[in-house]
Amino acid sequence: MSLDDELERIKMRKMMEMLSASKKPSPAVVEEPIELTDQSFDEFVGSHDFVVVDFWAEWCAPCRAIAPIVKELAKQYAGRVYFGKLNVDENPRTASAFGIMGIPTLLFFKNGRVVDMVVGAVPKRVLEARINQYL
Repeated sequence: MSLDDELERIKMRKMMEMLSASKKPSPAVVEEPIELTDQSFDEFVGSHDFVVVDFWAEWCAPCRAIAPIVKELAKQYAGRVYFGKLNVDENPRTASAFGIMGIPTLLFFKNGRVVDMVVGAVPKRVLEARINQYL
């Protein structure tokens, strides 16, 4: 196989990759937080431009207090911000990887990277201000 043939093969493969990438459906608008697991976390965060993940546990009273606020924000920012919830008791690997020491903890991801964090139950306006800072 000549160098020209090899280059042509690579060029065709890249063109096919670009065409298939452009045909991917746009992500659906989600109006409530998605339950995440250790297995689904990376894909969820990596497939959206802006993600807020609520690290929580069933027994945590402040977590239960902030849950309705997170749900409201998911509806309010639907299509612009994707919200996830990760139960730290059921998914310790991800919680440990991000050094979650207290809950609730909300991590803000922009293009797959953590850009901000809020620890504890805070008023809705505090979370709105953080979100708007990154939109």
